Amino acid sequence: MINRRHIRVKVMQSVYAMQQSHNDDMVREEKFLKHSILKIFDLYVLNIQLLVEVQKLASKKIELSKKKILATSDDLKPNTKFIDNKVINSIAESISMESYLEVNKLNNWSLDDEYVKIIFDELQKSDLYKDYLENKEDSFKVDKTFVHDFYKEIIAPNEKLADYYEDKMISWVDDIPFVNTWVLKTLSKQKESKSFILGNLYKDKDDEDFVADLFRKTMLKHKTYEQDITDKTPNWETDRIADIDMILIKMAITEFVNFPSIPVRVTINEYIEIAKDYSTTKSSYFINGVLDKISKEFTKDKRIVKIGRGLL
Repeated sequence: MINRRHIRVKVMQSVYAMQQSHNDDMVREEKFLKHSILKIFDLYVLNIQLLVEVQKLASKKIELSKKKILATSDDLKPNTKFIDNKVINSIAESISMESYLEVNKLNNWSLDDEYVKIIFDELQKSDLYKDYLENKEDSFKVDKTFVHDFYKEIIAPNEKLADYYEDKMISWVDDIPFVNTWVLKTLSKQKESKSFILGNLYKDKDDEDFVADLFRKTMLKHKTYEQDITDKTPNWETDRIADIDMILIKMAITEFVNFPSIPVRVTINEYIEIAKDYSTTKSSYFINGVLDKISKEFTKDKRIVKIGRGLL
């Protein structure tokens, strides 16, 4: 499921897009924001389904080999360890996966099957695949370890696949690392006695509401927060502060003031980490310093009121 940090990243991108385009249509941008988050789940499902499609391709090749005129003994009695993989078969038999693919018309791997071939070719060349086929142990644990490593070492880092996803939806560029981690966690949690069931995009209703609330409240008050930032950075002209840094500080102030259940230190740490990935090398230190000053003043003036223990 999507976590709060990635939600913050998606909101940051929407705020940045609005400001750069000088667009004031918040309703339209919010719809795009929610749509782009929904599409993350499509990317997640496609990556998991790719495992199944590679297995299907392997099965087809085995059947074709059996029909050769000069079939060898290996062709007639092939190693079926991969096509018998218990984890992938569980995904292939999943009703929730099948339903989601059908309802959302995710037929990418039928239309663009060359990417399935690319991944299968890489798999066949790998020592990971050879070692797995030679492993005589037939267990769910061995199958799960192989699938996890297959995804981590071959699917996740494949540049051609990443380019394909970028062509399909530009917002997926920043979602790929998050989705790869999500898929690996999903595979690690699979158990032999349980069927594969797709989880939810959001942890709960609070996380779903957090998307719109953070976006709206940041945009509606961003001019006010800009003045707060200016007051705490007397040695900096506003236009000297990186655009992303300014947005991240405004979003953090929004959380200080409007989300009483989120601890101040959690908010500061989250935006420091996002700055490390999306802004300049010194941004995290700058953001930390500004937010520390603002949080102390807001707490003193009671503009920050948190509920619960240990929330400051």
